[in-house]
Amino acid sequence: QVQLVESGGGLVHAGGSLRLSCTASVSWRTFSSYTMGWFRQAPGKEREFVAVISFAGSSTSYADSVKGRFTISRDNAKNTVFLQMNSLKPEDTALYFCAADRARDRVVAGRADYWGRGTQVTVSS
Repeated sequence: QVQLVESGGGLVHAGGSLRLSCTASVSWRTFSSYTMGWFRQAPGKEREFVAVISFAGSSTSYADSVKGRFTISRDNAKNTVFLQMNSLKPEDTALYFCAADRARDRVVAGRADYWGRGTQVTVSS
């Protein structure tokens, strides 16, 4: 069982930055075998894919809506994945979740085995 806890959300003005963290309650060896992803869900909308990173951190992929503004990274020694969000826009306002699975395709498809409870990001105009 992998428990994921997100942090770092908050209220920021448009154009500002936030850094989200997601820490897993497993050993670094186990954590390093999981592909990790970030998703978000705005009120009244479906959950959407934001970014994914391979277990070693060598491969990343982003939704078009955040490409060039968001960066996903991970520190396997600390069991943590990050989402650096720059040039934030009001439309980035959502509850942000991290997800973990050993299969990259399952993470990208939103069918990961493990999910956190989310951290709220609110961007004011």
